Amino acid sequence: MSTGIAPPTVTAFSPPAPRRMTTEEMLALPEDGKERWLINGELREKPMTVRNRFHSDVLICVGTVLKNWRDQQPEPRGKVLGGEAGIRLRRSPDLTVGVDVVYVPPDMITVQTEETTLVDGLPSLIVEILSPNDTVEEINEKIDSYRAAGVPHVWVIDPYQRTLVVHRPNELPALFNLNQEVTAEPQLPGFRTPVARLFD
Repeated sequence: MSTGIAPPTVTAFSPPAPRRMTTEEMLALPEDGKERWLINGELREKPMTVRNRFHSDVLICVGTVLKNWRDQQPEPRGKVLGGEAGIRLRRSPDLTVGVDVVYVPPDMITVQTEETTLVDGLPSLIVEILSPNDTVEEINEKIDSYRAAGVPHVWVIDPYQRTLVVHRPNELPALFNLNQEVTAEPQLPGFRTPVARLFD
């Protein structure tokens, strides 16, 4: 028998949208031993990575190979930066990360200002060197963000397996081993190196 009382309305619960943060707000946070980055304005953080000799060795090797190539290019030349170089790939919402090695092309260098130590814009190449405390989720999120922003070459290097995975827009990831060569054309014209040189 109907009571004449309408059943209560059930509404789906939606969690509040995460607060979006600007790069300036992130940089204003206290120095408390945490590594921080922004993915579409959302703060990510974890304890600062303790680097090891394998990671450091690969970072120097990659930087040297890129610097040697860069030094052979005509003026104006780009820049090879390393060691958690701060890059703001996009604004509103901000995509700001620290990367192990990056190549910044000459046209991007000329538009940098003294207002920040970050590099603003899209580099030609971002290199992530895996560390033991990196999670699959955070690496995949970074790669997806770099690709969505339009970075033409993203390298993910595993210093333990001694492999390189190359991510390019509209292409499947490509795995390279020590017996192969890798290029980064056309953004790095004429660049070609044996993968083994990235580890030795």
